[in-house]
Amino acid sequence: MAKRALVTGGAGFIGSHVADLFLAEGFAVTIIDNLASGRRENLPAGAEFHELDIASADAAALVRDGGFDVVLHLAAQIDVRKSVTDPMFDARTNVVGSLNLLEAARAAGQGSGRSPRVVFASTGGALYGDFVTPPAVETYAKDPESPYGIAKLSVEYYMAYYARQHGLECVALRFANVYGPRQDPHGEAGVVAIFCNRILDGRPMTTFGTGEQTRDYVFVKDVARANFLAGTAELPPVGMLDARAFNVGTGIETSVNALAAALIEGAGRDTPIERAPARPGELQRSALVIDKAAEQLGWRPQVGLVDGLRETFAFFAERHARACGGSPTGGVGASA
Repeated sequence: MAKRALVTGGAGFIGSHVADLFLAEGFAVTIIDNLASGRRENLPAGAEFHELDIASADAAALVRDGGFDVVLHLAAQIDVRKSVTDPMFDARTNVVGSLNLLEAARAAGQGSGRSPRVVFASTGGALYGDFVTPPAVETYAKDPESPYGIAKLSVEYYMAYYARQHGLECVALRFANVYGPRQDPHGEAGVVAIFCNRILDGRPMTTFGTGEQTRDYVFVKDVARANFLAGTAELPPVGMLDARAFNVGTGIETSVNALAAALIEGAGRDTPIERAPARPGELQRSALVIDKAAEQLGWRPQVGLVDGLRETFAFFAERHARACGGSPTGGVGASA
């Protein structure tokens, strides 16, 4: 019998790539998504789909009774700016919804004697804050600048509690800025999708503040592979914050200005850049040390930024061409 994986947020950007990989690896995959930001078109063929909110009783019942080997928890409110303007909404989704799933996973063990491993999509940049010098290691002090980062850290503390008190296997993956095909232009990592669409529409790109804010951009298929390894690797049961947490990034800082320039050059389009005021709660620098994931999970990123941007721009160019009834042209890394 095939092993069973549940992917929350599986109609979303990262979650759909995670579901694709688990299906390719022979797992029976079930997806939970409320389609608030996920797309039906992202749902992979062969996956069982439930349109549910992660904070609902029905979602909890599915986790408790589904006989899953692993729960990949990627459903979230992902917009840092939204968390600043409405922290209660952010907490209802990112804290209460996650706690609902953790409690259901605990209850699954009481019923069947076997709880699923829970792999949680946490955050790298927003967790460590601006008070450490990048690149950050997992044991750095946590001082998030936004309610979004606070919520993600809170869930990691809950996971440590469930590991200690109930023996629940929990793994936190602290993502850097994930980009790639299917990305929605929401959240700060959505800058790649936003820039691609602006280039294709012939509209100016907007950078905030100086544009020298740096991020660690990691390709979505590399992130999916990190989720697979975190869900299947042999790991000792521990219940301390940071012990089962892994940074998932590249360790390389890239400024927003440099990212915009790379996309413009690669696309061969003369796209202007507009400046806008800095945004409150925005992290200024971010990059992650990934040695722990390499040593314990056997994971390192395999796709460099230029190749990843090329594949991402090609995806958006094809989507744009379909919408306009034409054929995609150009692409990052292609000749003008």
